[in-house]
Amino acid sequence: MKIIFPYIEIEQPIGTFYMSTINAEVLAQIVSIQRRNEKEKQNLFGNNRLPKDEEGVQREQSKERVESISKYCQDPDATFPTPIIISIYRDKEYTDNGHEFIFDIDEYDTIGDVIDGQHRLLGIMKSKRAVDFNLPVVLMFNLTMEEKAYVFSIINSTQTKVSMSLIYDLFDLSKTRSFQKTAHEIARSLNKMNNSPFFNRLKMLGKKDDNQYYATLSQGTFVTQLLSLMTKDPNGERSALKRNKPLPKDEHLPLRQYFLEGKDDVILKIILNCFSALKVIFPDEWKNPDRNILWKTTGFGGVIKAFPKIYKYGIVENDLSQSFFEKIFASFKEYMQVNNKDFTSKFYSGGGEQLQGKLCQDILRANNL
Repeated sequence: MKIIFPYIEIEQPIGTFYMSTINAEVLAQIVSIQRRNEKEKQNLFGNNRLPKDEEGVQREQSKERVESISKYCQDPDATFPTPIIISIYRDKEYTDNGHEFIFDIDEYDTIGDVIDGQHRLLGIMKSKRAVDFNLPVVLMFNLTMEEKAYVFSIINSTQTKVSMSLIYDLFDLSKTRSFQKTAHEIARSLNKMNNSPFFNRLKMLGKKDDNQYYATLSQGTFVTQLLSLMTKDPNGERSALKRNKPLPKDEHLPLRQYFLEGKDDVILKIILNCFSALKVIFPDEWKNPDRNILWKTTGFGGVIKAFPKIYKYGIVENDLSQSFFEKIFASFKEYMQVNNKDFTSKFYSGGGEQLQGKLCQDILRANNL
């Protein structure tokens, strides 16, 4: 099998490497993924025809990342602009005609191993859409084991994780309807409305402005929690909406049907009623958000976790007004007083999810829900 890589030569302090492109399906057949914790060296098709002196640098495979990328490949606008970095085996023969590398290889043979990009490649292969993706690749030659490890460690230690607040804020630029865009617009509205309990209290883009003295909740946290009331797979369903596919109903997601019917204003009103009631019943906690967990990530998450059962009760009562939620939180306040509890770490200590679950259970227990 003849493999041709047209290339652009790039000079950097580490040395010379080459930018090229190749179809993902072909690439998967000719490279290996070698991990530090594996004795066997296998390529993506399970073959062992790899140089014995080549050691692996890759981390353990994350099935969750592979699955996530596989789902992303179904998006009509899926893109992978970041190159896969390949270390060509030192004993691999090839022809260089000045603008192309040409490899003549046997079936199931491999020419190098993946230094960076294993999850992208595995996810694309899992999606069964590999033929649709021509991937940028960087070819590096004659790397020692130490050099491969250095390149891998630098790439993976210097990457800065993008804040979820920024990611959600960018959905504002999208013209396509999605759960993320709706949740972002609701967060932004509640942060701007004078009558909102979140007025000037959400850290938009994840950072507190100079005049936001009481901002204890990030936009990213707000949106992520709100999404849990509308969808179990925001990215997958965003792709489905792009393809004009109908989304199924789900009675376990209380705000989903409003989104499906385009009633984002109703979602906004219900959330406004709920947390306005929380402000009315717990005014001291609202005025001093830094001194308690109620208006921080823990409190917000706990209320959101309790929301589905509260909402279900409200539907039975045909009432989702602010006064309805005030009754719910008044019962919760009485429960806290009877049990001599407050919203400090003395009574709510532990990890984030655990703490939110504990607060949720107290709210529901106080209302026999």
